[in-house]
Amino acid sequence: MVKFRLAAQLSYLVERPMRIAWAVFLSLLPCPLCAQSSPSAKAVAPACGPADAKFDVKTDKRQHPIAQPSEGKALVYFIEDDSLYDSLFKPTTRAGLDGAWTGATHGNSYFSFFVEPGTHHLCASWQSAVTTTGGDQTAAAHFTVQAGDVLYYRVRNIWLKQLVNTIELQPVDSDEAQLLMSKFRSSTSRPRT
Repeated sequence: MVKFRLAAQLSYLVERPMRIAWAVFLSLLPCPLCAQSSPSAKAVAPACGPADAKFDVKTDKRQHPIAQPSEGKALVYFIEDDSLYDSLFKPTTRAGLDGAWTGATHGNSYFSFFVEPGTHHLCASWQSAVTTTGGDQTAAAHFTVQAGDVLYYRVRNIWLKQLVNTIELQPVDSDEAQLLMSKFRSSTSRPRT
């Protein structure tokens, strides 16, 4: 009987550190049930809208004159430039402003939208992955406008023989923007239901 108790105590002393080690190991593993938000509701960047939003886009060859801001507002042009996107299939690029989607472009195209004076946050994001090579699929910027301002932002989609796969969002000079828009199509989009 004494042998049995002694063996049980020794077994407990040997197993206890092992149990503690396993408990520590298991507590360090990621817990998929502990996720804070559902994928369908999360935004891809603070300025973007919901990640699962999709748009149908149509482009038009007709050139439209540069619009003027409406009373008390500013105007922002969103220009998709795919001149460095060396692939047959071009991405559909969504434009987000202050956490909501304003529209989308496809291929070398552009559209515009009005904004209130003040500071705003702009986002460009691919609607869905076009390649499997990774890279950035979302870009963001912020700007401050006054009533009557006209701003131009170029989103440049880049894919070069699977070496580079990225998206860039930058302000562009009005002369350069108008030159690009003279070569590109105007874009209209509507959310998919």
